[in-house]
Amino acid sequence: MQVTRKTFDEVMVPNYAPSDIIPVRGLGSRIWDQQGREYLDFACGIAVTGLGHCHPKLVAALTDQAGKLWHLSNVMTNEPALKLASKLVELTFADRVFFCNSGAEANEAAFKLARKHAAIKYGAHKNQIISFFNAFHGRTLFTVSVGGQAKYTQGFEPLPGGITHLPFNDLAALEAAVGEQTCAVVLEPIQGEGGILPATPEFLALARKLCDRVGALLIFDEVQTGNGRSGTLYAYQQMGVTPDVLTTAKGLGGGFPIGAMLATQEAAASLAFGTHGSTYGGNALACAVALAALEEVSSPAILQNVAARSAQLRESLGKLASEYRITTGSRGIGLLIGVPLADAWKGRAKDIVNAAMRHGLWTLVAGPDVLRLAPPLNISEADVAEGLRRLELALADLAKAA
Repeated sequence: MQVTRKTFDEVMVPNYAPSDIIPVRGLGSRIWDQQGREYLDFACGIAVTGLGHCHPKLVAALTDQAGKLWHLSNVMTNEPALKLASKLVELTFADRVFFCNSGAEANEAAFKLARKHAAIKYGAHKNQIISFFNAFHGRTLFTVSVGGQAKYTQGFEPLPGGITHLPFNDLAALEAAVGEQTCAVVLEPIQGEGGILPATPEFLALARKLCDRVGALLIFDEVQTGNGRSGTLYAYQQMGVTPDVLTTAKGLGGGFPIGAMLATQEAAASLAFGTHGSTYGGNALACAVALAALEEVSSPAILQNVAARSAQLRESLGKLASEYRITTGSRGIGLLIGVPLADAWKGRAKDIVNAAMRHGLWTLVAGPDVLRLAPPLNISEADVAEGLRRLELALADLAKAA
């Protein structure tokens, strides 16, 4: 059967508007479309394929496990799930792990845990979840309600209650809002969809202090920042603040769907038998691939490369900003980089994405005013240089047409 981009419009629900190209093959930091044209991948499926495409260790883990055991449900456990959970506990603050299939599901579990934990320890009155404007925590009704972007909730009312949204990095607002009714404060150490905005050290420290004061859980959504993308396995490990609960997905499986909620033993105890579940969560196939990915992205060589390639990108992005006046440098952490647009170009991040695609570079937006770069963690110096060359051609085209 021959399929084209037109096929999408004929058979798919119209909630997406995908690019005109249809990739059919990938290897490392490159993909090829139906016509055989090559593209450098600085998007990684929205920070998912952290080791690039068809990494040999992930392919080997997948094919090996595929010949053994795929799925059991959680009526039984399995060896890959136990090995992956043990590795996550070894490498992080966590004592307990819950597996699911996506970042939204991991956050759903975390928010349910927060409510259940507070109800058991303090009573039903303690149910307020504090989140932040421009946050993104998933597309289920609960997670999209906790996320602070009205465009994702309009038309889906009535929404779950007991959720308070505050300005990100606003110390006074946070201190005023947290009280005895608060069961959790949830935040992204770096807001991803909201523009690649890092939390300040003071903001994170205050969140930890206030949660401790009132007996609330501090939840870090590291779906996008986790699994080596920040330059440490998880971003909290370089920020001086440790959460009670952490959610992860995206790069955890290197492209294979899996998510996880990590928690302290004290917090995790509230999700007792029967309180939550996932049919596919923790299946042997996903966990085998994720273990191979986790071992790779936590290696010193990969994390050193993240730091080196981040510095390379940031230096060159500063030069491009000075030369073309379309962007204003960069911000972010590791290989999650936001490129804010100059005032005269605000609202046109998608134009840069489209121009870059015409030159064979796949990038992303983080809102209408920020270009987002999230290349593979193992990308080479030469491929970063080539991607920057293609980005410069795109910026030159836009500047000439302006």
